Amino acid sequence: MPREAPYLAVADALRARIVAGEWAVGGRLPSRARLAVAYGVGRNVVQRAVDRLIAEGLLEGRAGSGTYVRTPRERLPMVRARRHGRSGHPATALTERGRAGAWDFRTRVRVPAPEAIAGRLAIAPGDLCVSTHYEFLADGVPVQLSHSWEPLALTGGTPVVLPEQGPLAGKGVVERMRAIGVSVETVAELPRPARATRQQAHLLGIAVGDLVLRIERTLYDAGGRPVETADIVIPDARREVLYEFAVDQRRQPSS
Repeated sequence: MPREAPYLAVADALRARIVAGEWAVGGRLPSRARLAVAYGVGRNVVQRAVDRLIAEGLLEGRAGSGTYVRTPRERLPMVRARRHGRSGHPATALTERGRAGAWDFRTRVRVPAPEAIAGRLAIAPGDLCVSTHYEFLADGVPVQLSHSWEPLALTGGTPVVLPEQGPLAGKGVVERMRAIGVSVETVAELPRPARATRQQAHLLGIAVGDLVLRIERTLYDAGGRPVETADIVIPDARREVLYEFAVDQRRQPSS
């Protein structure tokens, strides 16, 4: 198992000391040289660790003065909710309370399914898919990434083959599938903590290796067939995810 990068270990240690109140808000941290000696690392390692905590909003640098503890940024809630529309079909949506959403996308058709994606879609590796990369924005700031895959055998030749073009552009997987006679009944999500890759960090405006929440989401039709799967990435330092589901009163046990 790969060892954690030294700068991440130093950042974790400094974060723990800040959270414990060793340095109060507005307090000045020791110099880079002193921290390097304390942790047995080079000054460049300390610099990367401090830069990471500045990006998270725990620290701020003051030119010619040093590095100080600042009030952490508010982690705005993003709500994942399973709701039933007028027709009774379930859908899972990700929203940020009080913020209007927008997104950019890039769709490719006839993309061979990688082995892991093929397993999630119950198709053979190399089977053709429609692949769409999304960048979701709030107030113009990237807050979420998503990479969606749909089997081309399911939507090929139909008006809804392109998720963001055609008569149901932007309406979501559930409504698009319904238009071709496929009823989406189940949404399964598997959240896992992860570290941002270089590409993810660039798109989200965070540091490489920053904590993110990676959600594997798969939608199934009434017969249990997977119709879409996606990898969703949310930056941990800026957003917290709240799962919210309606209670089916008809299935509640009697008291």
